[in-house]
Amino acid sequence: MDAVREEEEHEVVIVGGGIGGLATALALHRKGLRSVVYERSESLRAEGSAITILRNGWRALDQLGVGDVLRDKAILVQGGQGIWVDEGNQQQPIPFPGGEARCLKRSDLIKALADALPPETVRFGYKVVAVTMDPENMFPTLTLNNGSSIRAKVLIGCDGSNSVVADFLGIKPTRLFALCSVRGLTSYPNGHVFSPELVRIKRDRVMVGRIPVDNNLVYWFVSVPLSWLDRKFPDDPELIRKLTTKITEGFPSDAVEMIEGSDLDSLSITHLRYHAPWEMLVGRFRRGPITVAGDAMHAMGPFLGQGGSAALEDAVVLARNLGRKIASLSPYERGKEIMTDKIGQAFDQYVEERRMRMVRLATQAYLTGLILGSPPMSITKFIAVIIMAILFRDRNEHAKFDCGNL
Repeated sequence: MDAVREEEEHEVVIVGGGIGGLATALALHRKGLRSVVYERSESLRAEGSAITILRNGWRALDQLGVGDVLRDKAILVQGGQGIWVDEGNQQQPIPFPGGEARCLKRSDLIKALADALPPETVRFGYKVVAVTMDPENMFPTLTLNNGSSIRAKVLIGCDGSNSVVADFLGIKPTRLFALCSVRGLTSYPNGHVFSPELVRIKRDRVMVGRIPVDNNLVYWFVSVPLSWLDRKFPDDPELIRKLTTKITEGFPSDAVEMIEGSDLDSLSITHLRYHAPWEMLVGRFRRGPITVAGDAMHAMGPFLGQGGSAALEDAVVLARNLGRKIASLSPYERGKEIMTDKIGQAFDQYVEERRMRMVRLATQAYLTGLILGSPPMSITKFIAVIIMAILFRDRNEHAKFDCGNL
């Protein structure tokens, strides 16, 4: 942890140095607003090995100015297909959004966002344990795990699904799907033979998916019902690989070999979480000059490939609204109570813009999770399929969204 005075003061503080936090800091920087990002890890973190960015996410990346840098890191994904092992390896095309889609290493995305920021924007090794608010000027104060504190005029929580800032705002905690996911990367030094598409292979209630990152690297994931696993997930990468290999017995040999040859450092296993869509519909995402973005606002299952792209959209919309309001203030007004009012108005506009977008995304992801995690003939799965057909006739509409200019 860098040295810190007993109490520091900053105009804009962002908690969390993941995709959402770095993207928000970069968006604010592009609008001429300086921010400081406090990250609990000792260095840039890229949990999850890789991430699919659909065309709505690339629109946001272009607004942030890093789209072209990242396009060189991954090949275009051109469609998808499903394979049902239980039905004699029957194949059929699966709906895949048109337009630009690529699978990026998370580390490449995180590094591109961080490299575009001014020096010393991100401060590592700071864990925020509490948030309070001055009742007189409504400015927030953050308490760190080392006992020091930080005062801010603006606070944005991008600290994930277990967000301290979201907890302060009274946002309901995330819930758990009845599904777990294993994720990893596999390197093929001499090149792989997989086509540039998303492939989902299903056997019983287990699904294996793969997407090439480039000509030598493949991202893969395995979705499995929680009831099939011991609730104590292994942390050891070798144990994760052995467990996943056992789960995928009976799958095509190229899928099993892909898992067996995975890069150990890339492996992770997680119990999938989500914010309930009905709670997001009425949730309070702003209090004074405080708001949230990314998973702190709308954690959802990975089934649509939209978690990261949604956080990038948040960054653009938030910075656009905040930049407009702060630009209208004089230097004198920036230190007065009127600033808190203007920031509150900006955050209200941001929340209004994002709420229904997030509710629709969260609802579609929630229904997809129910369908994947429920037994084949269950009433829950039947109802989820019916609701999905009614609400989401175009299953790929979510990728057509345009968050607008920064």
